[in-house]
Amino acid sequence: MIEDILRFNEEFVKNEGYKPHVTSKYPDKKIAIVTCMDTRLVQLLPAAMNIKNGDVKMIKNAGGVITDPWDSTVRSLLVAIYELGVNEIMIIGHTECGVQGMNADEMIHLMEKRGIKPDTISLVRKCGIDLEKWFKGFNDSVQSVKDSVDLVRNHPFIPEDVKISGYIMDSTTGKLSPL
Repeated sequence: MIEDILRFNEEFVKNEGYKPHVTSKYPDKKIAIVTCMDTRLVQLLPAAMNIKNGDVKMIKNAGGVITDPWDSTVRSLLVAIYELGVNEIMIIGHTECGVQGMNADEMIHLMEKRGIKPDTISLVRKCGIDLEKWFKGFNDSVQSVKDSVDLVRNHPFIPEDVKISGYIMDSTTGKLSPL
């Protein structure tokens, strides 16, 4: 599959397919969006929000959650604010998210099934990583978004003039519901 993608890419560049997508690193709409990596949102979210290449900074992870004030998502938001001119942050969860109800024990079981040795898992735990916390999903998408919004709003490095809002997107229709 990767070979097919690379072949397509060669033709894309050769035929200058990139030209309609050329833009700067600065988001035209001065918005950063934190959302889920769910495949249903790849084209639906930008289409439902009239977002084009160059409009926003899009930060995606499993569940679209911010789990820690010092995680890579917050770091990305800080870069977006201070280096790239972002003045609004949207945190967008969605219906039927796979991280909802995710179970750490099941994830560890799946890792072992794919060949990760129990000794490796044990070593990671001995190094201080709480795998149960790290792999824990959430029970409610709405509450998860509210928690992430609260974390960002109360972060000591987020300026008070940055607008922060939360939404749930319907994974089928793309309808945004503010929280």
